[in-house]
Amino acid sequence: MGLLTAYTKEFRYNLKLAIPVITSLLGHTFVQLVDNIMVGQLGTASLAGISLGNSFFWIAMSLGIGFSTAITPLIAEADGEGNLIRVRKVLNHSIIACVIMGLILAVSVLISQPLLFKMGQPNEVVGLAYNYLFWVAISLIPLIVFEAFKKFSDGLSHTKPAMYATLLSNLLNIVLNYMLIFGKWGAPALGVEGAAIGTLISRIFALFFLFTYLKIDERFSPYFKKIINRKLDITIFRKIFNLGLPSAGQMFFEVGFFTCAVWLSGLLGKNSQAANQIALNLSTITFMFASGLGVTSMIRVGILKGRNNFIELRRIAISTFFLIFIFDIVFCLLFLIFNNELPWLYLDLDSSHNKTDIYEVIYLASNLLIIAAFFQISDGLQAVVLGALRGMQDVNIPTLITFISYGLIGLPVSYIVGIYYNIGVSGIWIGLLTGLSASSTLLFLRFQYLTKSLISKYS
Repeated sequence: MGLLTAYTKEFRYNLKLAIPVITSLLGHTFVQLVDNIMVGQLGTASLAGISLGNSFFWIAMSLGIGFSTAITPLIAEADGEGNLIRVRKVLNHSIIACVIMGLILAVSVLISQPLLFKMGQPNEVVGLAYNYLFWVAISLIPLIVFEAFKKFSDGLSHTKPAMYATLLSNLLNIVLNYMLIFGKWGAPALGVEGAAIGTLISRIFALFFLFTYLKIDERFSPYFKKIINRKLDITIFRKIFNLGLPSAGQMFFEVGFFTCAVWLSGLLGKNSQAANQIALNLSTITFMFASGLGVTSMIRVGILKGRNNFIELRRIAISTFFLIFIFDIVFCLLFLIFNNELPWLYLDLDSSHNKTDIYEVIYLASNLLIIAAFFQISDGLQAVVLGALRGMQDVNIPTLITFISYGLIGLPVSYIVGIYYNIGVSGIWIGLLTGLSASSTLLFLRFQYLTKSLISKYS
């Protein structure tokens, strides 16, 4: 009991840090949920169109957000050392790096738009996805710069400012989507494209709000003094990129894995793709808890790394592993119990001209949620362990692990079971379960090896 208490007594502080992050992420995911519900009223083709368009956007976003995760452990380490000047320099260089990354990613997505027509996807879906993708590609610029300020604030163990910015921008996004999708309050009815324009405007607002908040708050104002410094330090840029690019690779492999599931489901038709989108959106909601605890683990581990306290580092990290395990057991049960009811949130039988499509999508999505229930634990654990490893600034081996798990194990299983053996979209999700299980196991073994080695070396 004493050993277990050593971990459970950290739950309160872990949640104190994690809840604002989870709330922020859930707010963003809730907007995606509302987007899908609103667009779902236009038909299954529109829902599949958002899914296909987002598949390109998610890849770029994963690279940008993955890159920005380097900022949090660097800020946390400098804060653990009590080095204000170092924190200020990391912030300055991080903003510049994220502006560059945002521009590169936005241009890359815009250039890749024509690929939509060459992927064997339904023509009706491709046309809708093309217009949607244009606006969300541009939104990558404010989104990635926003992440620079968010990761800075998180690294200082202040996770609420980004939560406020996200929640307010999400409320704005819901209002704008309602106006622009359906043409309310004098706005044009733009359908799927309206959802993308609303997203762009809300992300610009989020960036402006967070920057203003941090600039005027006395807790952060010392770090903003002399923030514009012409004397750039190449060693700090090198540190950011050395940590950021592998972290981007980790997120790219995971998001790319799920994106391939979108594309593979598209080969099976619009109903399979729509069902995939429903199950994916619901799974994303539960994953936000893991992401929030992953940030918590990264912050606390980063601070303890700065103090070279590796015994305490290991204890704190394991406390976050226990906490996500409890959450994911609950999510697993919810998906199993309500797998038949949850898909109806997305589709309206009364407004549809083709009830056969609706029933097929509901049937497929309910089966996918059963599979999703079983990968809750592995998906949550791999995210939080990865956060701990990032806090230790261990990124290269974990990147290789994610590539092997998703690219060499999970994706081939998805294709072989789902497409080659014609099991369908459920077979594709069996591959997702396989890849996530491999990733969580290998990452946990890496954490065990690394922490025990560091404790042995410094004790």
